[in-house]
Amino acid sequence: MTDIQHVPFKRMDGTTATLGDYAGKVLLVVNTASKCGLTVQYEGLEALYRAKKDAGLEVLGFPANNFLAQEPGTDAEIASFCQLTYDVTFPVFSKISVIGEDAHPLYRHLTASHADRTGAEDFLKRMIERGSAPEKPEDVLWNFEKFLISRKGAVIGRYSPNMKPDDAVLAADIDKALAE
Repeated sequence: MTDIQHVPFKRMDGTTATLGDYAGKVLLVVNTASKCGLTVQYEGLEALYRAKKDAGLEVLGFPANNFLAQEPGTDAEIASFCQLTYDVTFPVFSKISVIGEDAHPLYRHLTASHADRTGAEDFLKRMIERGSAPEKPEDVLWNFEKFLISRKGAVIGRYSPNMKPDDAVLAADIDKALAE
């Protein structure tokens, strides 16, 4: 299996990128969707990015249509939505799959390297009650699940989809990672 830093993915313009392009930065990787009840998190993610980018934080958005078809748009439509609706300036990449047989290798790495989620107990309980539990315990639960990656490229945190970008726990973990 390729090192997570070298797994290729596509930018919206079709060029290839890797997490290695952000070497030395703290990364918050988020699977996003434009038609989800959690879509308003784009606003918080953008505020977080603007507040912490000079300290070395990069927010990386990966649109995915895995959950109730809540990201049906093309890359161009997604880019336009992000820019016009939330003035997103952090990188949003080409749409990928984050679960199932067609899950992108980046997300296979992320979920395999950090199965435990912070703050997901109630969210997971509601999913189970609704009959939409993940197939595997390590699967991404829903849109806007977050992965925190250290400056050294290690996955150091994983956070519930409903955990807002300004949550005190997430903020403290980001600040700790930025200080290292």
